[in-house]
Amino acid sequence: MDPIAYVNGSFVPLSEAKVSILDRGFLFADGIYEVSAVLDGKLVDNASHLARLQRSVGEISLELPESLERIEEIQKELIARNKLESGLVYLEVTRGADKGRDFAFPKGLKPTLIMFTSVKDIINAPSARTGIAVITVPDIRWERRDIKSVALLAQVLAKQAAAEAGAAEAWMIEDGMVTEGGSSSAFILTQDNVLVTRHNSNEILPGCTRKAVVKLAQERQLRIEERPFSVSEALAAKEAFATSASLFVQPVVSIDGKPVADGKPGAMTNRLREIYIEFARATAV
Repeated sequence: MDPIAYVNGSFVPLSEAKVSILDRGFLFADGIYEVSAVLDGKLVDNASHLARLQRSVGEISLELPESLERIEEIQKELIARNKLESGLVYLEVTRGADKGRDFAFPKGLKPTLIMFTSVKDIINAPSARTGIAVITVPDIRWERRDIKSVALLAQVLAKQAAAEAGAAEAWMIEDGMVTEGGSSSAFILTQDNVLVTRHNSNEILPGCTRKAVVKLAQERQLRIEERPFSVSEALAAKEAFATSASLFVQPVVSIDGKPVADGKPGAMTNRLREIYIEFARATAV
């Protein structure tokens, strides 16, 4: 059965979902996106995603065409129409379509809002048991990575390099330090049991799952340091993992072909994954 998508006020079969070729999201990557996880037919940590959406559109002077409350209603309607139990809801808002192609913001455009769902068994992903391999690549992105822009070419190239190397993710490197993954936040657990992840700034996207994991760890009196770390520090760590809406907490067992510790998912990573899943289920809406 053809999945149902949402396009500018209408629910339509995904195969019939269309926007103008003059849409500024298509021409200029002039848009913002969000991805929310779905468990048991409910949205996971969605308030955090919608707050980030609102911040991102504000940073590029783009007005949402619907209220956050209405956007969540549409997300839930899509989940219901697609009978989605486990997976993701993708949302994108662009500045809309003009009559031509001009760089400056046209006046009076109605923003484009689209959404669609995808099925993914996040809980039972085999990689959660085996761990994933990552490679490192130079971070060639622009300087406002805190904005969740649809301009993802650098991440596409990084993820493609990872796929060609037989890895699941690429960790991006700037000034000798890990910034983040192509589509995830990066963590390590040091030998003295300190969780380290890069501090929020314009250098990384403020990950919603990252934020929740840090808070859950702090509530359990785990030691946290928000700072950059190097690849050599990661390879010397006790454990490493990545977080995102589509991964939750995912063990990283090798970096550039070299094992992290014994090359197996660590106990702390596994426990944090369990804790996050408990949180996700308890707070889903």
